[in-house]
Amino acid sequence: MKQVDVLVIGGSAAGIVAATTSRNFYPAKTVALVRKEEKMLVPCGIPYMFGTLDSSDKNVVPDMVLEKADIELIIDEVISVNQQNKTCTLTDGSEIGFDKLIFATGSSPVRPQWLEGIDLENVFFIPKEKDYLDKGSRAFTACNKIVVIGGGFIGVEMADELVKAGKDVTIVELLPHVLSLAFDAEFATRAEDALLARGIKLSCGRKVKKILGDGKVTGVLLDNGEILDTEAVILSVGYNPNSNLAAKAELTISKMGFIKVDEYMRTEHPDIFAVGDCAEKFSFITRTPKRTMLASTACAEARIAGMNLFKLSTVRSFNGTISIFCTAIGEDAFGAAGVTEDLANERGFDVCTGMFEGIDSHPGSLPGTHKQIVKLIASKESGTILGGEVFGGKSVGELTNLIGFIIQTRMTVDAVLTSQIGTHPLLTGPPTAYSLIKAAEIIAIKRNKCMC
Repeated sequence: MKQVDVLVIGGSAAGIVAATTSRNFYPAKTVALVRKEEKMLVPCGIPYMFGTLDSSDKNVVPDMVLEKADIELIIDEVISVNQQNKTCTLTDGSEIGFDKLIFATGSSPVRPQWLEGIDLENVFFIPKEKDYLDKGSRAFTACNKIVVIGGGFIGVEMADELVKAGKDVTIVELLPHVLSLAFDAEFATRAEDALLARGIKLSCGRKVKKILGDGKVTGVLLDNGEILDTEAVILSVGYNPNSNLAAKAELTISKMGFIKVDEYMRTEHPDIFAVGDCAEKFSFITRTPKRTMLASTACAEARIAGMNLFKLSTVRSFNGTISIFCTAIGEDAFGAAGVTEDLANERGFDVCTGMFEGIDSHPGSLPGTHKQIVKLIASKESGTILGGEVFGGKSVGELTNLIGFIIQTRMTVDAVLTSQIGTHPLLTGPPTAYSLIKAAEIIAIKRNKCMC
């Protein structure tokens, strides 16, 4: 029987980072990674395989990352885990013994069994499976009309890529706005305007009653009786954690279906960890359970697990997901971190908000200058930043990350106001009207008036 010090199950973002971090922090330990896929896709790049990249081969994680770290890669599938004997069994019946085990088994698309027609030809989901997605890509090439069910990030990005490829695309979203779980209405409506400007049709606040067709999809029936003619359907209505293997191993699974873990990403077995989409999540702000599944969160959890495998560190622990999102629609970009104003109110927080509209370079007459809008949500009592939303150009991604750091370090509005920043005409907004600081200033003024 093969024996290793650290065994990682799963080869996507969380698995790779867990394995490489284990190697970096414990170089004397042997590390192996088991995955069932011959080639591993970059998860966040999947929508762009259908337009910008033009091929799944351009969206593959190179195995050289593991090879350079001296991590053994095993292409196979773990079918059972014995936590008492600390062994895993593969499909061929062989076993691998381990000292430490990390579940990084990811997630799979939700298949709504109540929805009639999901098994028709040309109805597709978006798993992280190269062969399946290649089949979908070939089908989309032959289609003109495509309906995307689900207006979350993946649905929106898939729609944007397909319309770029010349397709007639409609997004159907159950909620009043696309991306409304991540953004307040003023930002979600900007995203809708950007989609409409790209030629994408929207049907928000509508439920899909049935997918129509005889063998092959021909249409989508909505709850108002409208039928959308289509040649293909993409179902992007969420993901479920892949926790069945852990459940079979008699590890505790949460009510939401995730593997229960502590702040060090340990399961109830001290030598078995879980990270990424399969691991339990809770909010950094509200402390409530979350279904957030993001590669950035997965990698943070993976680093924490890798660092704590053989020696726990109280300063290297996971304190909840901040839910940091960003996406681009054409030349417009959107980002969010922490709670929205709507969610903060729903959870009972007394908040104060500030929103400022500026530009992302200066002067505004410079070519390529983009409007930039920042909204901050802060506790009215303490001034602690709880969330933020950003609209603008390419700088939105890093500005969103900055807001994430602000939230994680529990900075207040006053701390943001007194922060020193570096600016450059071609790279940032003006120092006199830096959008992030001006949004914080608006909150400070509001709070000061309340205290007077």
